Amino acid sequence: MKKPNPNPESEAFAARLRHAMKEAGLKSSATQLADAFNMRYWGEGITPHAARNWMIGVSMPKPDKLKTLGDVLQISPQDLLFGPTHFNLKVREPHQPAPLGMGDTEMLRQFMNLTAEHKRMVRHWVKLAFLSQAALRPPKGPDAPEVPGV
Repeated sequence: MKKPNPNPESEAFAARLRHAMKEAGLKSSATQLADAFNMRYWGEGITPHAARNWMIGVSMPKPDKLKTLGDVLQISPQDLLFGPTHFNLKVREPHQPAPLGMGDTEMLRQFMNLTAEHKRMVRHWVKLAFLSQAALRPPKGPDAPEVPGV
């Protein structure tokens, strides 16, 4: 089988991807990257082969997958795609809006022990609950209609 012609952009992306994986605490493993990616991506997941192609510069992810990849690695998609705007590739600190209580901590501990498929199901249900709650909230802002008694 012929090796594809090297593409400097894909190879540079692959180097940034491998570095970001290391900074995020992931092993340089296509299987581990694919698993982490598929746990966050809502569409059809990727195979370890696709992840490997990203890691060695054979191909690059499409924009929707690039966004999820940035979320997984806690780095902006722009930094992954074009390189950092600064000289060292820093991992974003995750935003923690409020400290977790004991119940939340226990729930997260249990969640982390679920299988990948069960984690995907829980994420799906949480997303549905969030969207349902958002749909029930009255709109805010200057253009929102007034709701009597509120």
